[in-house]
Amino acid sequence: HVQLVESGGGSVQAGGALRLSCAHPGYTCGSYCMGWFRQAPGKEREGVAIIVEDGKTEYSDSVKGRFTISQNNDKNILYLQMNTLQPDDTATYYCAAHNVYPCDFEGLKSGCWGRGTQVTVS
Repeated sequence: HVQLVESGGGSVQAGGALRLSCAHPGYTCGSYCMGWFRQAPGKEREGVAIIVEDGKTEYSDSVKGRFTISQNNDKNILYLQMNTLQPDDTATYYCAAHNVYPCDFEGLKSGCWGRGTQVTVS
């Protein structure tokens, strides 16, 4: 049962940028802890970025300094701004939401998920 909807994926050249969006019904999945994951072909799903309701953020080392997670609480939309994209960033990107404490990648795994949006960097 898909409750989150990602958009904004596409194909870009190395060095380019994309902004992903995730529409989420906060009353269903909760919005205290939200984040982005990605999964490349043949690899395990990995956490990319997390944002807590109070605005605190956390990033994986591989994207720190290049990606920015943010949210528009009025519209229930989560964003992931991705700059200086590299071929290693190619993956399907998923958003997740959960009322879990502490807010971390492991806790988010048991929350609500979207179906993902493909990002290809060449």
